[in-house]
Amino acid sequence: MVAKRLIPCLDIKDGMTVKGVKFVELKTVGDPVELAKEYVKQGADELVFLDITASHEGRKTFVDLVERIARHINIPFTVGGGISDLKDVEALLNAGADKISINSAAVRNPELIDLMAKNFGSQFVVVAIDAKQQEADNEWAVTVNGGRIITEKRLFSWAKEAEERGAGEILFTSMDHDGVKQGFANEALATLSSSLSIPVIASGGAGTMEHFKDAFIKGKADAALAASVFHYNEISIPKLKDYLRKEGILIR
Repeated sequence: MVAKRLIPCLDIKDGMTVKGVKFVELKTVGDPVELAKEYVKQGADELVFLDITASHEGRKTFVDLVERIARHINIPFTVGGGISDLKDVEALLNAGADKISINSAAVRNPELIDLMAKNFGSQFVVVAIDAKQQEADNEWAVTVNGGRIITEKRLFSWAKEAEERGAGEILFTSMDHDGVKQGFANEALATLSSSLSIPVIASGGAGTMEHFKDAFIKGKADAALAASVFHYNEISIPKLKDYLRKEGILIR
């Protein structure tokens, strides 16, 4: 059995870490490098940095911020936001990122997944999917541009296609659960995890330690990502790891 991972997520806007609810009402949390250093101390397994307005505003993720992060932390970290071609990927990997997350760009140009996997290796490719459940048919619709635009793609078929094209991991965020702290979308997570052979990262909904347990047991997720509960010290990573171990979950 592979050990489960706990991943703090730092959403970046204008060089600062922010957090919102259902992708809106953003509030500044702090300096991403200082937060990252604190998470390393606490025992986070990995970190994710997402420039959440890059695709919407047509900007590139700041390479200099990635370089600063790489100088100050010694655990793997993923970077995403505003990545549209191999030059962007290469620049971020050269700056010190361990993995690259693509979201809107992958939906618009699925062949980018193939190119990234072929040129850099699947282990560097994380396909992030922001999805929203539709009342009309109960399907999970894939969104782009930070959740602003609903596309015709559907979560499960798109995740499968991403895997077949060479994605090494899927980062699934439920927009309906994001920032609400009522638990992860475990049913959808379980379906994803059962249909894919690559790791699935759960995102959106963490509010209690039990929610993480449920994501791993009910949702069968390989990793759980959260922001608010870690940023505001509502849950400490060492205590969460102790709790999960006592619940019989193999954790790093």
